[in-house]
Amino acid sequence: MRRADRLFQVVQLIRGRRLTTAEWLAARLEVSLRTVYRDVADLQQQGVPIDGEAGVGYRMRAGFDLPPLMFTTGQAKALVACVRLAQPRLDTTLARDADDALGKILAVLPAAARAAAESLAVYAPVIASDDANRERLRVLREATEARRFVQLDYESLQGAASQRRVRPLGVFYWDAVWTLAGWCELRQDFRSFRVDRIRTLQTLPEAFRDESGKTLADLLRIVRAR
Repeated sequence: MRRADRLFQVVQLIRGRRLTTAEWLAARLEVSLRTVYRDVADLQQQGVPIDGEAGVGYRMRAGFDLPPLMFTTGQAKALVACVRLAQPRLDTTLARDADDALGKILAVLPAAARAAAESLAVYAPVIASDDANRERLRVLREATEARRFVQLDYESLQGAASQRRVRPLGVFYWDAVWTLAGWCELRQDFRSFRVDRIRTLQTLPEAFRDESGKTLADLLRIVRAR
């Protein structure tokens, strides 16, 4: 890899993370720690606003941006594949936005690269559309982003009905089923709910804040420890 390309990658990797260690950069770029330290120092001298230091981590100061980039043919193919796989499974709003974004990317590619990307032989089968389920996904996604409680009537696989007030933390796709992961106020514990088994759903006006032991990070730590 040319050094100019590596320096560009260093900038992109640091921009994409809250805190990036030199060890992580070295492993990702397959170079030595000394090379990472030298590259970051050179970028700082060139005026790239990277804060941090060796042994602690690096972050990019807010407001830094790069000019629009040109995707390679391989990168464009990867984007086409991702959108094709995701669209039938996303809520309607996200699916439409993904298609619009892909159209904008393909529009600025050279003709040969665009043709190669559009002719990619990777497809996702068209599954039966469940508009009610996709609408629930949209409501849950927006409630999670707004950090608002949701009230739901839920029916378990055994047919037991219950009403839950939940802090929505994220929705997860498991090949054929979407689940909502959240903190259940009734059980005072983390719970997962199959989205297709939610009978009624309402976003409440009350917002919630992060509380120790009730966040997505806490849930993921528990899952990893099992």
